[in-house]
Parts: sequence; C-alpha cells; structure tokens
Amino acid sequence: MNNSRYVFIGLVFCVFVVVVYLFKDFWLSISIASLMAVATANLHVKVSKYIKKRALSSLITTFLVFSLFFAPLVYASFVLFSGIKNIDIEMVKHLASQIKTFKPNLPEGLGFLEPKISEFLSDLDISGSVNKIIGYASSYGKLGLKFFVEFGLICVFYFFANFYGKELMGFLKSLLPMSNAEKYNMLKEISNVMAVVFYSIIFNAILQGVLFAIIASAFGFDGLLFGILYAFASLIPVVGGLILWLPLSSYVYFMQGDMVGAIAIAIYSVVMISVVADTLVKPLVIKWISEKFLKTKAVMNEMLVFFSMIAGISTFGFWGIILGPAILALFMSVIKIYISMEGKND
Repeated sequence: MNNSRYVFIGLVFCVFVVVVYLFKDFWLSISIASLMAVATANLHVKVSKYIKKRALSSLITTFLVFSLFFAPLVYASFVLFSGIKNIDIEMVKHLASQIKTFKPNLPEGLGFLEPKISEFLSDLDISGSVNKIIGYASSYGKLGLKFFVEFGLICVFYFFANFYGKELMGFLKSLLPMSNAEKYNMLKEISNVMAVVFYSIIFNAILQGVLFAIIASAFGFDGLLFGILYAFASLIPVVGGLILWLPLSSYVYFMQGDMVGAIAIAIYSVVMISVVADTLVKPLVIKWISEKFLKTKAVMNEMLVFFSMIAGISTFGFWGIILGPAILALFMSVIKIYISMEGKND
C-alpha cells in the first residue's frame, strides 16, 4: 500500500514537471493573471451573485477588469501612431530652435541659475529625439502586436483563473498544513491586501487622468488622449505625470506663445494633481476601499508600493506595475500570518 502511494506521488511529480515545461513560455502571463484574479476576487464574487452561470460570470468579470486597460490602450495607440506618421519635421526644428535660444528672465535672486538653464537647453537634442521616435514608430506594428498578444493571453488565463477559482482554492487549501480557520484567514488576508493595492493604483491613475484631461481640453488639445496617457504615466515611479505636463506646457509656451497658459498647466498639474489628488485624496480613497469595500484595514506602506513598482517594471516591464506590488503584498501577507501563527503556538 505504501509503495503504491509513493509511486502515485512520483507520478504526480513527473506530471507536474511536464506541465511546467509545457507552459514554460506562458508562466509570466499565467502569474499576472492569477495575481490579478486574487486581487479582484471580491469583484468576481459580487458578479457571481447576480450571474449564476459560472462561465458567463467569469467572462463578465474579465471584460470589466480588462476593459480598463484594453479600450484606452487601443485608442491611445491608434491616435499616437497616426500622429507620429504625420509629424511636421519643420515644426519640430522650429520648436527646437525656440527652446535652444530661450533666455530665462529670472528674478534677481535667482540670476545665477540662468547660465545653467541656458546650457541645459542648448544641449537638448530635440530633433534627434523626434527622429528616434519616428524610427520606433516604423517597428510599432511588430511591438504592438506582441504586446496585444501577451495582453490577450493574460485575459484568457484570467478568465480561467476565475472560472476554476473554487477548485484551485480548494486544492491549495488541501496542501496547507493548518486548520480550516487559519487557511481561510490567510487566503482572505492575501486577497484583501492585494485588492487594496490593485484598486488604489487603478483609481489613482483614473483620477489623475481625468484631471489632466480637463486642463488639456481647456487649451484645445485632445483631452481623452492626454487623459489616457497621463493615467498610464502616473503609474511610473519618480517622474510620473511630469513626462506629460512638462512637454505640453513647453509646447503651449514656445509654439503658441502663451506664457500664462504654460504656467497655468504647470501649476495645475503640480498642485491639483500631484498634491491634491495624489497626496491628499489617494490616502482617503485607500482608507475607503479597505474599510468599506473590503472590510479590512490591510494597507501596505506607500514607499514599499513605490519600490515594488520600480522593481516590477525593471523585472517584468509594463505589467510589473501590477505584478510588483502584488508579489510584495503576497509576501507581506504570508509573513504576517506566519508571525501570528507562531505567536499562537507560543
């Protein structure tokens, strides 16, 4: 009997190794989809209450979550690609000339900065940068296709993670050497922490995108496009929306000659978006999500989220924005539960 058991365990291990090898090219997509399914498990539960058919509820949840990414990406990609193809090189050269010859007229106390600013502007290679962008655009189709194929795979794996969620959780629970109550608390803790991180990041990006869309529209630009771009830019650590509002402000000043407008865009972006939305509103949103929507106070330190996003982007590329904080949330939840269990044992 024991020999049969060991043979079966060996068979299971061999099959597991073969399955891992079979899906070796898809494990990143599977990991992203699985972690997102854990983070949005509460949403799927709510959808399932109204849609009893498991396949349909899983499909609706997948549509709701990924429409936040897919629709904006498709629109922004189409508009940007069309715009890059029609860039006026002469206009770019004129803008480069205006910036290089710009003479800052600073107050008397800040006059010592004028030579450094002038030197910095004269060293900028704007024309070269634009030529590189046009060059990248020529290979955009190939890169874009690769990204959207990966995106599609994540959608498929996310659907199956929701569809087989109960079976997967049941299997995972059977492997954990602890009581049913401890298993439930551990999985709930992990899901809640990851959900708070995921929803707060998404909400903050949407909020900042909407606010920037307002100021962009006010100056006659495509508010939807700039809002989408700013939302994704806000996810990038350190620089964030700076890579959007600074070029836009510079364009308004150098190409349209509107100094007041340029200053207004800069002040609005820094004060209304960076300070009010990101610094003041975001913590309130996180608190509301954790206490009202998730019934938990599990929130990671923002600096940890910040560094996990940097590490995620460095390691996994675009999807590291989600994968980095999710992995860190998973790690911290496991450590917290382990410490709690050790305290009970003592």
